Amino acid sequence: MAVESSLTVELVACSQFTPPASIPWETDANSIEALVEFAGRACYETFDKPNPRTASNGAYIRHIMEVGHLALLEHPCATLYIRGISRSATHELVRHRHFSFSQLSQRFVHSGQSEVVVPALIREDEELYRLFMNAVDETRFAYNELVDALEQKFDGEPNALLRKKQARQAARAILPNATESRIVVTGNFRSWRHFIGMRATEHADVEIRQLAVECLKLLRSQAPVVFGDFDIATLADGSQMATSPYVTDF
Repeated sequence: MAVESSLTVELVACSQFTPPASIPWETDANSIEALVEFAGRACYETFDKPNPRTASNGAYIRHIMEVGHLALLEHPCATLYIRGISRSATHELVRHRHFSFSQLSQRFVHSGQSEVVVPALIREDEELYRLFMNAVDETRFAYNELVDALEQKFDGEPNALLRKKQARQAARAILPNATESRIVVTGNFRSWRHFIGMRATEHADVEIRQLAVECLKLLRSQAPVVFGDFDIATLADGSQMATSPYVTDF
């Protein structure tokens, strides 16, 4: 019987900032958000903070987002490791070309026992859930049969790794979009804000919306001002969404 997977998002890397010793400047922020402020002040040589309204790091960052100086958010980067996401959702995720991706390979990793991600509308209905999981089991059976038959077909290939890769890359064509995947995603803060702004909306697919909200929560813990303008709300179906007044297209 197929096993259902659940979403896991972990922060595995985030930028650090080392202020240059040659610049007489101080800030009240952590290293990540200090980088944004430093980059902005470097543009105009305002390390002496001539404007008292933007003297604090929080006020400075909120101001640059209000005026649309979003290029400053391209300096800090964050890397997230995402598991329990469907291939269907990763197909949407990789459309965000400003990110860098490293995704689980179905050519090298056997997918005969992979978990699946079940859409909420199907999971909440007992009969639909049964139909869905039965279909997944049938597909998995066919995949395993194809892999075995293809490995026998390539039995003359002396390279065992190549033989397995050839079999799996052909058999994977039958796997459903619900197959669980894992992916490492790296992007600068501007890219993450754009992704969250586009995918955390109530009009987005439920699965990728959940992903966007979870990414927001993690990134907000690292950069509370840069991501603090997003409001998270709960919809009627119990799922969450997030919106910001400052999100713009690239």
